[in-house]
Amino acid sequence: MSLSNTEIRYYDSTVLRLPADKRKEYHAQVDRLISALTKRVHEQSDIKITKVVKAGSFAKYTILRKTNEDPVDVDVVFYISGRSVDKESLASLTQLIYDTLIKLYPSKSVEDFEIQRKAATVTFAGTGLSVDIVPVIEDSTRAGYGWQFDIHDGTKVQTCAPCQIKFVRDRKDKDPDFRTLVRLAKKWRNRIELKPLKSFVIELIMAHVLSINGKDGTLEKRFRDFLLYIAQSELQEAISFPENGLVFHTFDDPVVILDPVCNNNNVASRITEEERKEIVAAAQEAWETANFASIEDDIDIWKELFGPRFTIEEAA
Repeated sequence: MSLSNTEIRYYDSTVLRLPADKRKEYHAQVDRLISALTKRVHEQSDIKITKVVKAGSFAKYTILRKTNEDPVDVDVVFYISGRSVDKESLASLTQLIYDTLIKLYPSKSVEDFEIQRKAATVTFAGTGLSVDIVPVIEDSTRAGYGWQFDIHDGTKVQTCAPCQIKFVRDRKDKDPDFRTLVRLAKKWRNRIELKPLKSFVIELIMAHVLSINGKDGTLEKRFRDFLLYIAQSELQEAISFPENGLVFHTFDDPVVILDPVCNNNNVASRITEEERKEIVAAAQEAWETANFASIEDDIDIWKELFGPRFTIEEAA
């Protein structure tokens, strides 16, 4: 017997979904960081921060509550003007933010801050919240758009954080359970430590499956359909969305999943051929496990996918 929608929604609401009180706490912590960082950047440079947007899984409501295997992070996009997109590099912008963070939090060791490919990350003690500070050079001709740089190879892509948030919200409006399905997939990914399968990629694959199959069927079946799509397609089909319009750019990456807000950005470009095979094999195995768990009506088998905290009803 399949899990009912009520049972899966119970698991999502009591175990997976970030509680309202924690969301409020994280918002307050991030707001304090934004306020202090913005003030310092204005004082110490000619950079003008025109807008700050909380983005990523936190803003899309697809984030998981924090556990030992489920980290909590918030992307904060700083839109910057006064710098040339042709001359600016992420390195100088991120270094300024990095230096400012150290001055703002002198009691914290330097190891608490990390410069990554496209962001500077600060991790707070206590809450364990990680904040990725992403500098984006504003495109004054398109609201919400800007250029994001890669610190290692110097490449830049156009992005729109509000548009990416809207993309998920539009799918949620079409399918009220869309975010629940994404959280299920992310929990499975974290459980087996399938690191090449990034959260944004999961959201986009789930959106693609929604466009193919619609929202009919049980949540359990639709989760299995997500796994089955990966297993059967082997992620060798290029994925795009109505938001992309006409696509003329071609890609030779092993996996091609277009950013709905930028036709030139393959969000799966860093997935190698070996990693593609790893993701496909993991999805095939998970589909077989989920299918067997459904047939056997065995919660212990479901726990192989989601961990020991998988629960579908209140304890007696």
